[in-house]
Amino acid sequence: MTKTRLVTFFIGLALLGAAIAMPAAAQDEKKPPAFSLALSGFVKTDIFYDSRQTVSIREGHYLLYPKGPAAGPDGIDANARGTFNILSIQTRLAGKISGPDALGAKTSAYIEAEFFGTSDADLNGLRLRHGYLKLNWPHSELMVGQYWHPMFVTESFPDVVSFNTGAPFQPFNRSPQVRYTRMFGGVSLTATALAQRDFVSNGPDGASSVYLRNAALPEFNLKLQAASKSDERKTETVAGIGADIMRLAPRIVTAMGYSTDEALTGLAAMAFFKQKWPKWTWKAEAVWGQNLHHLTMLGGYAVKDVVDAVRLDWAYTPIATLSLWTEIQTNGAPWQTGLFAGYSKNLGSPHEIVGANYARGFNIDELYRLSPRLVYNAGKMRFAGEVELTAASYGTPDPFGKVLDPRFVRNVRLLLAAYYFF
Repeated sequence: MTKTRLVTFFIGLALLGAAIAMPAAAQDEKKPPAFSLALSGFVKTDIFYDSRQTVSIREGHYLLYPKGPAAGPDGIDANARGTFNILSIQTRLAGKISGPDALGAKTSAYIEAEFFGTSDADLNGLRLRHGYLKLNWPHSELMVGQYWHPMFVTESFPDVVSFNTGAPFQPFNRSPQVRYTRMFGGVSLTATALAQRDFVSNGPDGASSVYLRNAALPEFNLKLQAASKSDERKTETVAGIGADIMRLAPRIVTAMGYSTDEALTGLAAMAFFKQKWPKWTWKAEAVWGQNLHHLTMLGGYAVKDVVDAVRLDWAYTPIATLSLWTEIQTNGAPWQTGLFAGYSKNLGSPHEIVGANYARGFNIDELYRLSPRLVYNAGKMRFAGEVELTAASYGTPDPFGKVLDPRFVRNVRLLLAAYYFF
């Protein structure tokens, strides 16, 4: 959807909501309108400095980790120099729509866009973040559309200032999906089938959704979550586990032009916890997974065997990753503080790698991050500062993808952000 079309859509949607809601309110002020639209969003500007060149997205705005050593003929590391930028591309607009009941359920829809673009060439371009409809029954919910991947737990994720939201330690992905949730009191069970759009797997033709599409099966996720909340005590507890399976078909034609049906299956699991007290909140999560490239984490897959030398047909093996993060922050206003800590480990492959790899951070053994922040809220405005220390240990992968003789390089990001919410 182009910028002009999406802006026109929001304007038209707002006018339509006003046209429908006003006559209904005039007829009966006590009766809610059959259709309503609520607009919200924020304007945000980030000012940041990095002490080293980084692996990042959108001109450095979305930081992952520092680049590895790049020594020239004189032995000087070309990546050991800083960068600076100011960007407002995280600014976003959202519309929440509610309408009359259908199929015995309350109906709603949501659309959200931002100026982050879909690539560095499209910087400042308007793109769809979320776009979904919901049917809510007393004990269940059906959601169809684009939304956060279920391994991004919306009830418990890092509340950092940086737009990376804890990635690559925290899964970060929005995908088209069909999600069904069944509630059993304070416990919910969610089953999701997903496709890929902006967050895609890597492969022989670069990052693309084609590998999942050619597998002819969606990604599947199952999540069990428990939650309890007390407004009187100002406490909240969230805990859960999840499992994920995804099958890819990296190629349907070999380099020699023969048809191939070689595919790859990756598994993932997670456990998460959040505890909120009146003055403090603590969160933690652990993720283990194979082929997590589409979740903006370390890992992917590689060629493990040439099953037919004449046809040049390849077989594949996943590369596994373990990731841990925790965060503690203060509650209340106007001042808030917090500290995020994350760790990620490359676990390599269960099979020997004999060919190309399609992994993020294939030559990285470990990552860690420490990120303290200070936030000041003043009405609809927010001013925040964050120091983000991210370190990556680079080395030489062995035949099983485990990195030998790693050495750390580090980046310090100084980030200032200004928000206006509406």
